[in-house]
Parts: sequence; C-alpha cells; structure tokens
Amino acid sequence: MSEHVLLQARGLTKTFGDFTAVDGIDVEVTQGESFGFLGPNGAGKSSTMKMVAATSPPSGGDLRIFGLDPVTDGAAVRARLGNCPQQDNLDEEITVEENLHVYGRYFGLPRKVIRERTDELLDFAQLTERRKDKVEPLSGGMKRRLTIARSLINNPEILLLDEPTTGLDPQARHVLWDRLFRLKRQGVTLIITTHYMDEAEQLCDRLVVMDHGRIVAEGSPRSLIEAHSSREVLELRLPLDERADHSDVSHLVDGIGQRVEALPDRLLVYTDHGDSTLEAVHARGLEPISSIVRRSTLEDVFLHLTGRTLVD
Repeated sequence: MSEHVLLQARGLTKTFGDFTAVDGIDVEVTQGESFGFLGPNGAGKSSTMKMVAATSPPSGGDLRIFGLDPVTDGAAVRARLGNCPQQDNLDEEITVEENLHVYGRYFGLPRKVIRERTDELLDFAQLTERRKDKVEPLSGGMKRRLTIARSLINNPEILLLDEPTTGLDPQARHVLWDRLFRLKRQGVTLIITTHYMDEAEQLCDRLVVMDHGRIVAEGSPRSLIEAHSSREVLELRLPLDERADHSDVSHLVDGIGQRVEALPDRLLVYTDHGDSTLEAVHARGLEPISSIVRRSTLEDVFLHLTGRTLVD
C-alpha cells in the first residue's frame, strides 16, 4: 500500500444475516483527495462508511486505513479520523465552545491544545461570536458548521462527511462548501456521501456510484458524464390528451438524439447538439409547449445508472 493511499478496500463485503449490504467493492482513496460515495437509499453507502469509520467490522474482503486493519487497530484508526454524521448530535444544553472542549477531552488532548484548537475552529466555522451561546437556538447551518468543527478537533487526516448539507438552505450549503474547500486546500482528505448531485460535482475529485451494494461506475464527475451521458440534454414538453403522459408520445422523437427518456411530464432527449436536435424536432412537424437545452449533469448519470424508481 503506497504511503499516499490512505484508504484501500479489496472485495469489501458487509452482510446482515442473509442480506448483503456491501457486495465485494474495491475502493482506493489517496492523500488530499475529495472522494464521494453516491447511491440511492439502500445502496450500501452508510454500511461502507461505518466500516471506514472503524465502527463496524467488515464481513469479508480486506480493508486498510492508514495501512492499518480497522478491526485490530480500531482505536489507532479512529484517532486519525474525523467523523461528521448525517444527524447533528451536539449537546444542546451546553455552549458552542463547551461542545468542542468535551469532544477534545474524548480524544485525550491536553487542555491547552483544546483551547488553541477551539479558537482556530470557531474562527474556521465562523462561530467565534457565538462561542458562549447555547447550541439549541442556533440555526441549522450554524449547527452543521459546529458539528464539522467538532469533528476536526483532533486534527484528522481523513474527514468523513455523511450527507453534510442535508436540510440546509442554499446559502448555508454554499457557506459549508466554502469551508470544505478550504479544508481540502489544507491537505485534509475528504470522504463524502451525498444525495445532492451538484454537491458531488462541486466537492468531489472522484467518486463511485453504488447500487445494490456494488459499484456501478467510478471516475471524476466530468469523466462519468462523458462516459454515461451526452454533452447536452433537450427537455421537451409536448401537447397531450387529458389522459396521456409523455411515455405515450415518445415514439414521435424516435431516432432523434442518442437516447430518449420519457417522464410523465416531459421527454429528455440526450444529444451532443441540443439546438440542432430541437431543429430536428420541429422538422417533424412537432410544436413543443416548451423546450430547454441544458448541459448534461451528474444527476443524469446517476438516474441512468440507478433508475428513477424510489427505493425505501
């Protein structure tokens, strides 16, 4: 294992009785990288993250973090990790700075070091002016920044972020993205799970798409779009009868573009040249109610690979 490879998994498996949550995946994360796990509910992301966090033992395969086995060297691995869970689990009855102090003591840090780290992290999280405030009345964005700050108290080499911006408004999300970008520039390795495709495009150097416990695609956001989608997407809304949806009229655009996907409310035509494709639609005598040409996104890739059916 190269000294620049901080996480290496080979044939990693996690089972619960007869159910296989993670089915023999191979993953490698290098120092300073921002790496993402994408997938629908039940894809195996959370089970993978718990194994990486050294809180759940693998059922099979080989997992090395910092070259260590998290089963036999769990304490040593956890000491070098920061873990930001999906749900903020802050102590709301004590102050902002006391949350950091308590967590620092959990890692056995000297009080002087904790005080210094607390000052640095409150500044980083833009919470210095709220340091004496109780946590309970803070906004969701503030609580999320505090949770991330707390996960950094031990100066971790890898920061695990499970759905870091779920439930935040757009302004709070962008502030958090800025904080995470700064961490990456400081050399912290980020491992992220997210349901937000724009977040994955913004934050991840490389990512894997998981489905039913397996990796179905891997690469940078741009390379995944190039491999699994077209350069552009033409969205069409056609006039319909009252009881029809767009799946009933998708044949009208057969042969136009590389692929056509019919949704109830619109047609998606995947193409490298959206404007010329729209001209071809008009040439068939079709008059869309509306049409939009947009660039292909990671969301198009994600839905193409994992489907649009809701997974509970």
